[in-house]
Amino acid sequence: MRFSRWLVSLMGVLTVSLALLVGLSSARSDAPARSTATIKVGLITKTDTNPFFVKMKEGAQKQAKALGVTLLTAAGKIDGDAATQITAIENMVSAGVKGILITPSNDSVVPAIEKARAKGVLVIALDTPPNPASAVDALFATNNFTAGVLIGKYAKALFKGKTAKIAMLDLFPGPSVGYLRHNGFLSGFGTPGITQKDSTKYKMSPLITCSADTSGDQAQGQTAMETCLQKSPDINLVYTINEPAAAGAYTALKNAGKAGKVTIVSVDGGCAGVRNVKAGVIAATSQQYPLKMASRGVQAVVNYAKTGKKVHGYTDTGVNLITAKPVAGVPSKGLAFGLANCWG
Repeated sequence: MRFSRWLVSLMGVLTVSLALLVGLSSARSDAPARSTATIKVGLITKTDTNPFFVKMKEGAQKQAKALGVTLLTAAGKIDGDAATQITAIENMVSAGVKGILITPSNDSVVPAIEKARAKGVLVIALDTPPNPASAVDALFATNNFTAGVLIGKYAKALFKGKTAKIAMLDLFPGPSVGYLRHNGFLSGFGTPGITQKDSTKYKMSPLITCSADTSGDQAQGQTAMETCLQKSPDINLVYTINEPAAAGAYTALKNAGKAGKVTIVSVDGGCAGVRNVKAGVIAATSQQYPLKMASRGVQAVVNYAKTGKKVHGYTDTGVNLITAKPVAGVPSKGLAFGLANCWG
């Protein structure tokens, strides 16, 4: 009897101990989920309509879900709407975000960014560096100057032995991304004396017969191209800040009976843009990767929230020239690659 009671007591102790061990194991496995559930990350894009920023938002949402953190999002009403971005920064800081990912509309957002950083918020620019670049902790972006250089070199090869009459369909004065792509294109096309440091104004060339701003918008791209054709009907090469502007430019050229007679080059590499390369609307485009910018940005904020370590400096998220008709001396990828990786 004593042995039986001792055995029952021992089994009871073992059962309780096992339960405690199981409970402790469960608590440990749940700990990471609980530790990230309170982390808030902010994402502020230039607009929520441009496909580039739509894809960026998708990348941030996917990574936030995978890491179990809360993502707060906001966007300007149009490209260049700094006031809405400033309000979003202030609201996100009040909401307790550990970090903010932002594509700055222009340099007027810099004071709000600096105030956020002073309160311990990690701020990472995506795609567009502010001026000065030191206003943010880090930048995750395409090298926009290189993106411009690639399409400039490509166009230069196409126009070997011919005189180019160029229309520059730009963004608008202010964001360095517009300057970098514009100046990179001219550098790639052979305009001397332009470097990546030239990021505060548009450089010019005697080959440019017309320049116009588009705000990266398709309708404004069409209007800009129509204006340029009135000014210089013999334009034969068009640089566009992005693929929506390129689509608008093509519509204007088509309406003027010049479809297929004028070369268009662009930057973005979105799926619609790559399909336009396939259709012959765009000769070549420099493909960038906004989903990668956003996902890496979210991860960097989570790392900061957990460890207190901030990411610093510039992370190049890559760029590739996409074309159906490669030229010697200019590295490029084909349509299959472009469609498989459009905004990956």
